[in-house]
Amino acid sequence: MINRVVLVGRLTRDVELRYTTSGAAVGTFALAVNRDFTNANGERETDFINAVIWRKSAENFANFTSKGSLVAVEGRLQTRNYENQQGTRVYVTEVVVDNFTLLETRAESEARRSSAGANNNNNFGGNTGSFSAAPTQNPFGEANATSNGNVFGGAQAATPTNNDPFAGQGQEVNLSDDDLPF
Repeated sequence: MINRVVLVGRLTRDVELRYTTSGAAVGTFALAVNRDFTNANGERETDFINAVIWRKSAENFANFTSKGSLVAVEGRLQTRNYENQQGTRVYVTEVVVDNFTLLETRAESEARRSSAGANNNNNFGGNTGSFSAAPTQNPFGEANATSNGNVFGGAQAATPTNNDPFAGQGQEVNLSDDDLPF
């Protein structure tokens, strides 16, 4: 059996970080994930998917993300049920996150937070209809706020003048056929 989920979306709120009685950290959050198609009005619909993350990963995720952060999560789909205080059976379906990737740089995250504070008309910092001011397409099919085309965040190296992707990265490496393992 296979139960794997990979999602790319934006946090709808800050991660709610709590601790169990045994001291294990647990974070809960929801991701806004755009659908690949538009409806009859030409608008892109969005799914809001609940997720939970555990232990040290939960603490790191809560520390490095905030409402509106663009993230990729990988995990498994889980369903559970419980009886609430009114005696009603409640069913919950959520993604239990195993791995996550931050898909925007710290500078982009801070810029989004500052623009959200200045213009708080909607959940994502004032841009109506899209999640970023200048969306670019990333390999996951989501709008991405990166202005330098670097989908996975971090610094992007200067564009080399020739076709060598390692040009300008330090000293030259000389390899012969004897050095290769195949």
